[in-house]
Amino acid sequence: MGIPSHTIIILLSCVVILSYLFNLISRKTNIPSVLLLIATGVGIQYSTRYYGLDQLDVSKLVNILGAVGLIMIILEAALDLDVHKGKYKLIGNSFFSALFVFIISALTIGFLIMKWLDEPFSKAFLYAVPLSIISSAIVIPSTASLPEFKKEFIIYESSFSDIIGILVFNYMIMQNLFSLNTAFAFAGNVVLAVLISLVSSLLMLYILSKTEVNIKFFLVFAILSVVYASGELIHLPSLLIVLVFGLVLNNSPRVIKGRMLRLIPTDNLEGILDVMKSITAETSFLIRTFFFILFGYTIQLPVLILPSVWEIGTCIVLILLLVRFLYLRIILRANLFPELFLMPRGLVTILLFYSIPAEKSMSSFSEGILFFVVVITSLLMIIGLLFFNKEKYKYYEREDKFI
Repeated sequence: MGIPSHTIIILLSCVVILSYLFNLISRKTNIPSVLLLIATGVGIQYSTRYYGLDQLDVSKLVNILGAVGLIMIILEAALDLDVHKGKYKLIGNSFFSALFVFIISALTIGFLIMKWLDEPFSKAFLYAVPLSIISSAIVIPSTASLPEFKKEFIIYESSFSDIIGILVFNYMIMQNLFSLNTAFAFAGNVVLAVLISLVSSLLMLYILSKTEVNIKFFLVFAILSVVYASGELIHLPSLLIVLVFGLVLNNSPRVIKGRMLRLIPTDNLEGILDVMKSITAETSFLIRTFFFILFGYTIQLPVLILPSVWEIGTCIVLILLLVRFLYLRIILRANLFPELFLMPRGLVTILLFYSIPAEKSMSSFSEGILFFVVVITSLLMIIGLLFFNKEKYKYYEREDKFI
């Protein structure tokens, strides 16, 4: 006998209410709501087992929610970022931080996996890529208590980390990695993605400025999703499209000038932007809620107690910490706290891990390593946020010292 429809409605509504409560707890304790959602998913899994219910295969649903959630999270972040001359240094620092930390982390972790599991470096590096990406889905919602310039640095850095990681992953799953044809084809895809980003952004801004019906916001989301999914099918870095659209919308007076104002009046976009931010934040919250609960539902806890999982997982986390420390302290010469600990792995890491093609997969790599790194890096973020005192900080640290 199936579950009655009204029972399903009650259960789904309770999940949303529970997620709101987790957000309130997160603000008071700095414990990421994501960890509470994952724990809830694990609890649901063991509850269904206790009552003798069959465990459902939700892997496809997790992938779909993850992809849509990624669109919403990057869009939400981009809509909060102002780009002007005064921010160029901050943007540059955050980009090179994301690039340097990602490349060195991926190479080092790839070498570790190759030696530890006795696998080819090409496969080991492919597995290292998801583990080297900072999760914007986890870190961005957790930056509310930080000073504005630190918050912006983390938002830019995690967004760039997502994009760089996905670009490299898309390249690594291509055939004939070391041929010039593959490299040129990939470079062409990046250029094409940038062009599509600009054209799509202007088209969607035109729709927003001209359409008078109240359903235009979800129409734009639908167009974004179609462009994103179509780009993924042909291995374009589609996340660029989402990021560029959000940046162009939030900075429309600086982008749309001269003759373009006749087609896209920016005056109409000011009120639209506030509503767009609200709808995006609500949608992102909803999708993130169900994604991480379903992810928790799929976690097999017994694999986490394997000694090999703890050993290699600990080495990976130490590598991530060391590389981040070296860049922040030696190259960027920035204040380490709490940025050093704000490096959680999450949505993108999980999505890419489950997107590794069968011919490039490694049977020797345990899923427990992925779960271990996700949990430990989130716990480190909690430590950083718990011991960061915003009121005390502003007396001895200035923005120009950080950037």
